[in-house]
Amino acid sequence: MREHQLIRAVAIALAVVVIGVVSQVAFGENVKVEGLIKSRSGDTMTVETSTKSDVVILLTDTTEVGQVQGVFKARRKNMSMAALVPGLAVKVEGTYDEDRKLVASKVSFKGNDFEQAQSIQAGLHETKAQNEQQQAQLEEQNEVLKAHNAELQAQQAQLTEQQRKIAANKVAIDAAVARFGQLDDYYIFDELTVYFANGKTKVDPKYNPQLIELAKKAASIEGYMIQVEGYASSVGSASLNQKLSADRAGNVTSILLQQAHVSLTRMLAPGAMGESNQVGNDKTAEGQAENRRVVVRVLQNKGVAGIVAGK
Repeated sequence: MREHQLIRAVAIALAVVVIGVVSQVAFGENVKVEGLIKSRSGDTMTVETSTKSDVVILLTDTTEVGQVQGVFKARRKNMSMAALVPGLAVKVEGTYDEDRKLVASKVSFKGNDFEQAQSIQAGLHETKAQNEQQQAQLEEQNEVLKAHNAELQAQQAQLTEQQRKIAANKVAIDAAVARFGQLDDYYIFDELTVYFANGKTKVDPKYNPQLIELAKKAASIEGYMIQVEGYASSVGSASLNQKLSADRAGNVTSILLQQAHVSLTRMLAPGAMGESNQVGNDKTAEGQAENRRVVVRVLQNKGVAGIVAGK
């Protein structure tokens, strides 16, 4: 029994010695690692070996970096640590520290491997620059699209508002038509003719008091409407004469609304009669002057006036 205990104690002691020796060898032994630089950050780089395992390498001020040259790779050219770029195939010699990081004493690589790694890095840098440029262009295009969308939304809002106004005007017109009916339901209470110079649409100021007085008469009766119709002589083109008649009727209507203060609900839409209903001979100057006119009529509803239609 005592003999077995002695043998067990000796075995345990030997195991402790072996573990200590193995640990010292692992921490202090000089090792060599070959592989591709996977990443580099300051004094630390990661090398991926042929077995796809990663080894963390520590670079120090005493680490020798060199490029092997010659047919037999016998010559060595000292290089800066800046040459240790990702993608470069390297051989690293060094010892492990307590954190299982390999402290490099030497790092070497071949010249053609270095050139290849530089080409890869240059391509990556160019690709990155192109990607950044494309990203900037995309962002600029997005800003332009946003501006266009905002402009389209503003235009859509304006269109919606215009459609709303058109609908409101149509309702008002329909209401006026329903309210005032046909002109056959009215008789002429009073009228005034305003004459214009050849090719002119501005109202002679002498007619302003007459228009205001006509509006006062109209206001004294019940159920009245004011009708304004513009005419032109047949001298000149029909399209020009149509425009002249419209402008003349519009200017007279403006005086009635703004100076005579006639309510818009009492006004029929100004009529542009053009060359129709000529009252004078357009072959003479006097006849042409008679045709360049605006006729303003005060109309009274026959039902309100107590007049039977057709009598």
